[in-house]
This record gives sequence, C-alpha cells and structure tokens, in this order.
Amino acid sequence: MIESVGMDFRQEFIEFAVAQDVLRFGEFKTKAGRLSPYFFNAGLFNSGAALGRLAEFYVSAITASGIVADALFGPAYKGIPLVAVIAVALARAGRNLPFSFNRKEAKDHGEGGTIVGAPLAGRVLIIDDVITAGTSIRESVDLIRIAGASPCGVVIALDRMERGQGELSAVQEVERDYGIPVVAVATLDDLMSFLQQDARYGQHAAAVAAYRQEYGIARST
Repeated sequence: MIESVGMDFRQEFIEFAVAQDVLRFGEFKTKAGRLSPYFFNAGLFNSGAALGRLAEFYVSAITASGIVADALFGPAYKGIPLVAVIAVALARAGRNLPFSFNRKEAKDHGEGGTIVGAPLAGRVLIIDDVITAGTSIRESVDLIRIAGASPCGVVIALDRMERGQGELSAVQEVERDYGIPVVAVATLDDLMSFLQQDARYGQHAAAVAAYRQEYGIARST
C-alpha cells in the first residue's frame, strides 16, 4: 500500500531529501562554475524504499498539476528508473499508464531502435530528475514528436529556479520553446521556506538567499 503523502507534499519532499542526504548544504561548484550553498543529487535515492517514496512525491506533483497524459517517458539514464517506479506508483493510485524510455545507442538486433517499452502515442509526460541545460528534455521532445505523439509536460524533482546563460532558467526555456508545462515536486521557493522554518538548518538560509539574489529568476513558472 502506498504511504500517504500529505497536502504539503513539497515541504515533506524537502525534508525527505535532506534526511536521505540527497539535498546537502555547504559549498559546491556547479557545472556552470558557480559556488552553490546547496547540492541536490537525485541519484542518491538509491534504495528500494527511497525510490518508492520518491515516486509517491512525483505522483502527488502530477496529480496536483492536473496534467492529462496517456503515457510516460523517461530519458536515459536517470529517467529510466524514475519512469518505471512512477508508473508503478501511478498504477497503485488508480492511473495505469504505459511507459517507455530511450537507449543512448540504437540497437541493431532484436526489436531494434532506440525506444524501449510501450510505443510512444498520444499525450506523453516526460519524467526526469532535474533540468540543467535542458538537453535530455529537448532530445525527448524530438523523439516523441518523431513517433507521432505529443509531449504534454515535464515533471522533475527540483527546480533550482536559477538563470542559465540568459535571464531565463532552463525550466523556463523548455516551457517557452515547446509550449509545455514543467512541474517540479519542489522548487527553490520550497527550499527557502524549509530553511526559514526548520531551526536545524536555518543557518544556511542567508547563504541560499544570497545565491538566489545573484543567480535566481524572479519566480517559478
């Protein structure tokens, strides 16, 4: 049976990520060369129990978003276990959707091709952990459209709400370029609320706020 996720699932998710050591505080260099006061590594949801619980938070975010989907797609590599476990969690919650994922290299024997799982058809919801440069999402959108299906949205674990090379974040760029919503289980707004409310981690609030002031976007979309 799926463990209940409360109405304030975003704060619950932040607490869960901290408890799993997936969300850490300190000083970390990002791919962009920035020194970030926090680091989020979804790959550390690396046990059956943790991955199962993570899937429940995704289900809460998908349900709250109101997005209507006919299928799920997980881009290689991190999207592969995510899409599988989220499909299971959705089925347990009463929404049984087909899912698929892609290979990095096309297979030239057996069933061949780059897509594994159900055929891409109808409205396809893309599942990933985060959006950094947006590369895997763009590749996913192309694969879905080439198959004759329609991308209907993207769901990620955390939106850092951080500018890329321009004034927009990678999330905002995906929404602008493809006209589809990007839903996050939690955002930097939720992280800030957590730091302000939890005395155990309140000492990190000023550093995160300063980082956001320098690199953040005005708001989530």
